[in-house]
Amino acid sequence: MPNATPYPPQGRYGARPRLGHRATRPLAIALLALSLTSLTAGPALSATGTGASTGTLADSGTTPHTARPSATSPQRRVALIGVPGLQWSDLDETRTPNLWRLVSEGASASLSTRAVPPPDRGITCPTAGWLTVSAGQRAGVAGKGCQAPPTPQPTGQGATIPNWRALSAYQAETGYDAKLGTLGQLVADSGGKTAAIGPGAALAAADKSGNIAKYAPTLDTLGDPTPYNLIVLDAADLANAWAEQPLDEYGVPTPLSTTARQTAVTQADQQIGALVSRLPTGTTVLLAGISDVTPNAHLHVAIATGPSLDGRPFPHGHLTATSTRQDALVAITDLTATTIQLLGLPAAREVVGRPWQPGGPAPATTSETVTELADGDLASQVLRDVRGPFFAVLVTVQLLFYAFAALALRRRRTPKQHMSGMRDASATHHASTSKLLRSVQVVAVISGSIAVSTFLAQLVPWWTLPVPMLSVILTILAIAGLITAVAFAGPWRTHVLGPLTTVAAITSLALLIDVMTGSTLQVNAVTGYEPVTGGRFYGFSNIAFAIYATGTVLGLAGIAQWLLGKGVSRVVVVALCTLYGGFAVFADGWPSWGADFGGVPAFVIGLAVFLMLLSGKRVSLPRLVVVGLVGAAIVGALSVVDWLRPETQRTHLGNFVQQIIDGQAWTVVARKFGAMIGVTVGNWSLTLLSLVALAFLFLVLARPSRWGAAALGLAYQQAPAFRAGLFGALTCAFVGFLMNDSGIAIPAMALTVAVPLTLAACVRALQLATPTPEGQRSEPAAPRRAEA
Repeated sequence: MPNATPYPPQGRYGARPRLGHRATRPLAIALLALSLTSLTAGPALSATGTGASTGTLADSGTTPHTARPSATSPQRRVALIGVPGLQWSDLDETRTPNLWRLVSEGASASLSTRAVPPPDRGITCPTAGWLTVSAGQRAGVAGKGCQAPPTPQPTGQGATIPNWRALSAYQAETGYDAKLGTLGQLVADSGGKTAAIGPGAALAAADKSGNIAKYAPTLDTLGDPTPYNLIVLDAADLANAWAEQPLDEYGVPTPLSTTARQTAVTQADQQIGALVSRLPTGTTVLLAGISDVTPNAHLHVAIATGPSLDGRPFPHGHLTATSTRQDALVAITDLTATTIQLLGLPAAREVVGRPWQPGGPAPATTSETVTELADGDLASQVLRDVRGPFFAVLVTVQLLFYAFAALALRRRRTPKQHMSGMRDASATHHASTSKLLRSVQVVAVISGSIAVSTFLAQLVPWWTLPVPMLSVILTILAIAGLITAVAFAGPWRTHVLGPLTTVAAITSLALLIDVMTGSTLQVNAVTGYEPVTGGRFYGFSNIAFAIYATGTVLGLAGIAQWLLGKGVSRVVVVALCTLYGGFAVFADGWPSWGADFGGVPAFVIGLAVFLMLLSGKRVSLPRLVVVGLVGAAIVGALSVVDWLRPETQRTHLGNFVQQIIDGQAWTVVARKFGAMIGVTVGNWSLTLLSLVALAFLFLVLARPSRWGAAALGLAYQQAPAFRAGLFGALTCAFVGFLMNDSGIAIPAMALTVAVPLTLAACVRALQLATPTPEGQRSEPAAPRRAEA
């Protein structure tokens, strides 16, 4: 018996009254203002930021609202072929001739298949991949390990999915609230016909009741595919072979041998060729490696051939989508959106992906195309292997350097004494002659350059070198060395803030230019985002934001001090800093560039603290509250502007507005807040680094040094604008910690830039300070009467 409809026809999935796009604009603006105000006042807003490693608002889903039955019937035919586990390295001209031909005829890309992973494993299981295609939103299955897709129960020519109600109910617990059956229901409501071949395909093609009108266990039992608008094939040979492997401690099968994998891929290729040969002319073929079949996550195959969205065939080249904004990179949720649009059906709000579209040119030959895309997955695998050790090395080296610098600054010297007991004034050691201090300053500048160098290192294909971990460290150090050379190359090196300003300005400008030109430096960077995890594909990641904002504020402080030293009016200096700072905030939040929701209020507050101190005004709580509201208003305005665009062109900023309208925003907020707490509590090394950096700043630099006065106080005295910049940068990092799901990672990376550069400025301040000669030792005081 078919599954019963889980909700009444006019209930949850029925024809609910719906406001038009124009009618909801005033409502959206009002609701957004109210929501942002309440979020700013409460701690839950700490979860609304964008994620570097745990996801963004874009992947959180949109309103659970099903389109009403449409009179628009599917105008085209789409064959959706899922090959769980298929990677670009699997393709071979001899072993997989059908796949090779599809690549040569159509457009291709790497596919990020991130869905809801099983416990303790960051992979997408085949069942989760198929359910994600069904919903157009990340979905998963309860329980440990990777469960096989349930075998559909035949009902005439069709079938029903066992336990469909439980599968659907579980999605509300994942934090994404995927609506299973969205794809199949849209086709059915429009009067179209769907055929599913294989258990996984049945999951993708089922309607919201878990029913499939036409189900064939194998391709041989399908019959003529001509009557169907949507044909879904589960070429599960890789997944089936993987399922027979022994399980690891997490309930996930161990890797296939090379021979077994090649055999399974060849069998899947034969299935693909058999289906494609039977498809009527004019059918669009979408092929995707929809999941992992390995204990580690990978990028997978995405190919499109036949008529594209504009009716012309997909050209040989790359695929892209507005969800990633990266050439040759698409996401699994885009597969659902592409199928819906190719069929000529109305877009569904539940679907968070964006349609595939032709991207840039691919290499001339199929072999070069396959090699290029396989290299992208190689980069992601190497990044996974080196990221953990890299941060361990970074934290360890930073901690050791802080300890060394503390000893260099605080260790007392023992001056020579004459026989009379008087100290030798000639032995007084001035900071300007200390080779140790010069070394500390150079190493501090190199350390402050490391953060931006992790992004600039993407200009070099370090992941292809024999020893990737050593290669990435040497590449980053080489670039940091070049930046340090620039910092000490010109006459600015003699100024107390010269090296600091140089490094900070390079940091700000490099990341600004990168985000304005597609954020390519952040993709697969050790401090950037990983396409394989699908947390973010464009704009500013949380770590990049922390580095960018810190560099911007400190750079402005250095430039402001230089202008003030040249006699420029303070009003003019503040105005210039406001102009560049305002543009930097705009670039951070503009949907086409940074698309950073949580970063904008933090950036605005940090920048405002800097400008207030620079202009001589006192920072007070009422002023900070007003500035916070301004920051919320700015990001709210940017979000509404993004929301006013067509649904297929929105970023997560516009999607969040729609979530506010439909009452789903708190699902995202709760998930982000949980992620922030988890990162902060779980990442003890970054927490330790942050605490040590702050202790070094205020317990070492702010206290008297072995040369007398406190080094930080001398830096403030010689460059008053530096105090404004440092307090502004620290404020930005703290507010960013509260408002983004990366938690402690934001202040940790901000301090990795700010504290070493502050140390460099303090060392230069000691070198420029006038030495204070030590006085003669006083004679012992005469004993008082009580002591006599």
